[in-house]
Amino acid sequence: MTSKDTTQKRLPPSVRLTLVMFLILIPGLCSAIEVNCSQPNQPALLKALTPVFNLSSIRPVMNLTTPTNVTTYFTMYGILGVDEKTQILKTFLWLSYWWMNEFVTWDPIHCGTDTISLPRDKFWVPDIVINEFMDENTAPEVPYVYLYSDGRVHDSHPVKVVSSCNLDIYTFPFDIQNCTMTFNSYIHFDTDIKILLGRSGEMITNRSKAVMTTMGEWELLDITSVKHIIELPNGQNIDELIFHVRVRRRAMLYVVNLLLPSCFLITVDLFSFLLPPQSIDRSSFKMTLILGYTVFLLIMNDLLPITGNTIPLINVFFAICLALMVASLVETILITNLLCGSANSPIPRWIQVFVLQFLGCLACLPQKTNQPKASELDIIPVVALQQADEVPLEERGSVTEGKAIQELRSLGRDIQAIRNKVEQQLSGSQSSEEWMQVGFIIDRLLFGLYILFISVSFITIIVIWAKAYSQ
Repeated sequence: MTSKDTTQKRLPPSVRLTLVMFLILIPGLCSAIEVNCSQPNQPALLKALTPVFNLSSIRPVMNLTTPTNVTTYFTMYGILGVDEKTQILKTFLWLSYWWMNEFVTWDPIHCGTDTISLPRDKFWVPDIVINEFMDENTAPEVPYVYLYSDGRVHDSHPVKVVSSCNLDIYTFPFDIQNCTMTFNSYIHFDTDIKILLGRSGEMITNRSKAVMTTMGEWELLDITSVKHIIELPNGQNIDELIFHVRVRRRAMLYVVNLLLPSCFLITVDLFSFLLPPQSIDRSSFKMTLILGYTVFLLIMNDLLPITGNTIPLINVFFAICLALMVASLVETILITNLLCGSANSPIPRWIQVFVLQFLGCLACLPQKTNQPKASELDIIPVVALQQADEVPLEERGSVTEGKAIQELRSLGRDIQAIRNKVEQQLSGSQSSEEWMQVGFIIDRLLFGLYILFISVSFITIIVIWAKAYSQ
């Protein structure tokens, strides 16, 4: 007895206080704290729960080998935006967590209520985070949690989630994005915390669509969930819950402001082929279209997406439209140069056979040939020369130096020169007509190829967009 008293006296006062507190808390750690309310009201319940508040630093389980099951779900109240340049998705969620606090239970009849809202810092809360979180939460804080009589704890609070997302803008503006939100514990393994799904993906989707307040550029399609376990090299596992959020862009704005004007301009450029190939106004008209289309793209540059890993299909569409307009202008320049530069040169034989006969048949155009007709100018010099030659020989000697004969011969030479010039003009006019016909045939064939290329390109792009939008 003396030795025991001596041992107690040798202990410092701080150690004796710690020993006393340890002896007091051991029963509380081995069994749930029995909450006895003196009266059936909240002040009495709060006073009875005071011992539970001292245990907020530890996980609320009797046995440390028992994991805490945290039931998780959320409601999406709005899609705030998608940034293609930084690859992030901005959403506003209302998160809900449920778990059991094994340290506390009470009789709802004896205490007057089966639930009470208390400050969050009075209880242990799970460290559940979203792995894709890229920025701080700017949503208002909710400082309270609900505690139920059977030990259940409900924590619900809003979160503005700025999460990373691998955006695929190839089919812009008919793109569908699939972003993930991974919920797991920041530091605990699955032996401590297990994350369970509180609601099915269909229920989360229907609830989110019913309460969603933002009806902007993006539309929520569905939300699905997948349970996943990460195995670490040290043998430990991390429990996580992955939500897949599929959103679709509303494309009406981009169709009206981008696609339709481009289609109108390319249609006007297509009908410009109906202008005569030799017309100078045709080339200036096409150049005006190209300049107008370039200004249109510069004005609408803010609506176009930022190029990522893949080039958006709409950029390919605009590039094709601009390339077709430039090709149309180059074709007009070549045809004009062909008609103006080769007007006075005879057309080669192979061009007559290949273009006028073969390609002319493909273009369904009748072959035009202009033969020079005999005129009075063809006969006059011949008659004049014949009259000069029909003078009798016996009379020629006497009138050789006559003025009449000299004037007649001079007139014949002048008429012959006029005839040669007329024949040259007729042959040049015929050659010019043939070159014009060649240019017309080539222009119509290129017009057909232009229509074919536009049809194939646009149909291919429309099919890709339709498949992407119907997913």
